[in-house]
Amino acid sequence: MRYPKFLPKNGTIGFVAPSFGCNTEPYKSAFDNALKKFKDLGHGLDLGPNCYEGKGIGISNTPQACGKELTDYYCSEDNDVLLSVGGGELMCETMSHVDFDAIKAAEPKWLMGYSDNTNMTFLLTTLCDTASIYANCAQTFGMEPWDKSLTDTYELLLGEKSNISGYPLWEKESLKDKEHPLVPLNLTEERNSRVLLPDGTNYWGKEEPQATVSMEGRLVGGCMDCLVNILGTRFDGVKDFNERYKEDGIIWFMESCELNVMSIRRAIWQMKEAGWFSHVKGFLIGRPMLFGQEIMGLNQYHAVVDLLREYQVPIIMDLDIGHLEPMMPMVSGAYAKVNMKGNDITISYEWK
Repeated sequence: MRYPKFLPKNGTIGFVAPSFGCNTEPYKSAFDNALKKFKDLGHGLDLGPNCYEGKGIGISNTPQACGKELTDYYCSEDNDVLLSVGGGELMCETMSHVDFDAIKAAEPKWLMGYSDNTNMTFLLTTLCDTASIYANCAQTFGMEPWDKSLTDTYELLLGEKSNISGYPLWEKESLKDKEHPLVPLNLTEERNSRVLLPDGTNYWGKEEPQATVSMEGRLVGGCMDCLVNILGTRFDGVKDFNERYKEDGIIWFMESCELNVMSIRRAIWQMKEAGWFSHVKGFLIGRPMLFGQEIMGLNQYHAVVDLLREYQVPIIMDLDIGHLEPMMPMVSGAYAKVNMKGNDITISYEWK
């Protein structure tokens, strides 16, 4: 696995928009303030031409323009790390115009983003053997003040932090809107993770404070909405990735944005039947955007565990991964040790 160099104290941050650009509120003001905050921290700024664009369909610009920007800025020596400015809908089309040969030949560089950015964070790991960071997009760093999850992510980028713990509260309803683009997270809900063990035992983390579970292996994953679109295409390198790292074993982290519980179950079935979960050591599942939904007796837990329990590995759900913030920064491609006691989880990254 290729690990990029961490962001130097006064290093330059590059910004790209392979998915949506920050051309509407509240995202434009949030991104502007994020740039100010990064500059105040001593960093240079290297903005791609699409960061404020909005003329594309589901992405900032044409797929060709977005693919060129992503390739050029990843391969550029003018920035040290690369942050996507936002998520979106059709970044999959950008991938058709990314020069992966050039990216494989370039010096590895941290790329960070989530949601639609799975299209690149996942492919960097599985196709290019390069670690990436599944975490907040650039505009989120405009909030005042930063949530602890953003501080953790920034310190991870600097190479100052390699142990990430879960957060006690999460946001069910955001207060961010056009009139309030910089508001902090509206943390109202207590995190209570659901654990399923190989012996069939399942419990809520808060109800079993002395219970422990651990796993270790190579992390990979992202947003299920995007993962199932990659499956079976020319960009699907999961089988080879799994074989390369079968001695480490694989820990899958996944979450969903627009998928309802039936769609989540279909996505899990599709990945399972494609052989994606070979050599799996465990599953880390984030809170779905449609939290608490039930359709025809199927809820968010049975949508996942009914199909994954046959692997006889730990499954931990309702974690701080993905769209219902805060989110732990997940380093795709890293070797990770996951330890949970009761409701408290820590992920320790090892750069090997």
